[in-house]
Amino acid sequence: MKEFLSSLSLGVVEKNLNSDQKELVRNLLNLGALSSHKGKIYLNNSYVFGRLDIARDGTGYLQSYDDRYKKDLIIENKYLNGVHLGDIILAKIINSKKSRIHAKVLMCVKPAFSSSVVYTKNFGREILGVNVKTGLANPLKATQKSLKMLPPGTLLKIDNLSNEICEVLGNLDDPWVDEKISLAIYNKNDEFNEACKEQALSFGSSVDPTLYPDRVDLQNLSFCTIDPIDAKDFDDAIYYDKKNRIVYVAIADVSEYVSEYSPIDKEAKVRGFSIYFPHKSVPMLPRELSENICSLMPNLPRLAFVFKICLDENLSVISEELFSGIIKSKRRFNYDEVDEILRTKSGCESEILDWLLPLNELCEKLRAQRLKHGFDFRTKELRMSIDEAGLLKSTRFESDTPSHKLIEDCMLLANKAAAKRIETGVFRNHGAAELKKIFALLDDLALFGIDAIYKPNLAKMIGEIQAQADALGMREEVDKLIIKAQKRAEYGSISRGHFGLGFDTYTHFTSPIRRYSDLILHRLLKAQSRGDEKFYNYLLLNIDATCERLNELEREADKVAFDFMDRKFARWARENLGAKFRCYIDENANVVTAKLDDKFKGAKIFITNFTADILTPVLVEITDANIASGVIMGRVVKKI
Repeated sequence: MKEFLSSLSLGVVEKNLNSDQKELVRNLLNLGALSSHKGKIYLNNSYVFGRLDIARDGTGYLQSYDDRYKKDLIIENKYLNGVHLGDIILAKIINSKKSRIHAKVLMCVKPAFSSSVVYTKNFGREILGVNVKTGLANPLKATQKSLKMLPPGTLLKIDNLSNEICEVLGNLDDPWVDEKISLAIYNKNDEFNEACKEQALSFGSSVDPTLYPDRVDLQNLSFCTIDPIDAKDFDDAIYYDKKNRIVYVAIADVSEYVSEYSPIDKEAKVRGFSIYFPHKSVPMLPRELSENICSLMPNLPRLAFVFKICLDENLSVISEELFSGIIKSKRRFNYDEVDEILRTKSGCESEILDWLLPLNELCEKLRAQRLKHGFDFRTKELRMSIDEAGLLKSTRFESDTPSHKLIEDCMLLANKAAAKRIETGVFRNHGAAELKKIFALLDDLALFGIDAIYKPNLAKMIGEIQAQADALGMREEVDKLIIKAQKRAEYGSISRGHFGLGFDTYTHFTSPIRRYSDLILHRLLKAQSRGDEKFYNYLLLNIDATCERLNELEREADKVAFDFMDRKFARWARENLGAKFRCYIDENANVVTAKLDDKFKGAKIFITNFTADILTPVLVEITDANIASGVIMGRVVKKI
């Protein structure tokens, strides 16, 4: 969307517009914001597209998509025209002579959220709804009499288009309401409609191999799955033929059950991704599929889409065969179990151990080859535990272990093999970091005694930085800074390579239970294998818009999970006002934030009285905590 709106300043060819763009252009022409000339559409002077931010006092700030406007445009509250925080809008400049340009909203081009969440609060004699994200209070479409019947702090889901109350979520005092708040803000649903449930149940819970005579029967091979200890949706299984150096990667064959435009497909396309909370998941597919007949459960026949990858003695790929198969996983492992097996070289059935240990050795060699061009970032993922009252119990950082790396390298083989088979489709692209961010990174690193000089070969430069960080015992901290300087990986219809992995082409093939991108790819690969060019091209209709939407849905899924964790941290902080905790400075540009690094870890605390270099250890006193917004405030007591 941003790319298209930005291009209107220079003009876009009318005949190249897709159906969604044509509809938008018609509306903009009616508003007088666009002009048509010689088959091209142009944005008129004084009209600006951008994303809206709203301050606590109700003033709007437009972050323009036009590079000519270096500062945000100011939009007074009376000119907001009912739009919301984060919306992409069209505005018209009404005063450019002041030191800051002022504008008014003409149209919401794309709402950030279709719904919002407010809690009820008394303001004198009137009860208003306070938005949990912005803190702005607004009248509600309900009588004061009915609102007074609700206890203070009642949480309501609001339709942003009509401003109607569409659901009562619960009360802000109840910790178990947190997941409902996070889901409602981004308009996500935990439950599936009846049509989806009926379709999911129609497939039953077992697979009869005799009904699939055309599939390759691999039930005799000792496949296994390796997943987190609490996982229920087993996407992938692996097996290694050590004699012939053949790696088998079997992926749940979701496309066999979820056909295009079926009820489940429509819902999965809206969801895009599964969402994971500390205590539960919100799946992309109904649990009857994701945790049952699609899941590669042990000792049960399951349909799979399988890559058979043959390697030579130098570990170069000789062949990559893709086919529909049937497997029967012999064992369901969690990561900890496999780590112990790899450490002790024992602890499981010989039929699995005999190939698992050689596969791990092979993957270590493959990883060493890959890291000559890609990167090994030692990152830790924050994990949170919730107690029986719905409150924060503990936090921990989960690092990649040998078992994680084993699975990762097998999945990379399959994803890379899948990407080679298509020219247009769904790719996972990762661009090189922008120069501005690279130079900012080098400045930050200099503060920690890492003397790095810019080099056009970024891969080599980053490798040298990591070597210095290893010598200083700061590898994890430095890797965090390097990752921050990089672009985010995104989906695209054309392959642009993956900078972080060092691959010329890459895609996502291995998780169709939890990622819609992978499900699309499976359909494309099957159409290609059948030689069904017509259906293949049909699947590619509006693929650019689909990839853009997948990127948005992926970001939303992440935001839902982070929003939930922020609110849990805020509840904990509210009980610890005035207490002091070890932290480190996490951001110091526009605002200063610190990350909690004490018994509990990972909470973001906004600092009001202090600034310092990134990663500076500090002692922070918690001064305020807003449960509704999930924001924690604090002040630095001293450097540590």
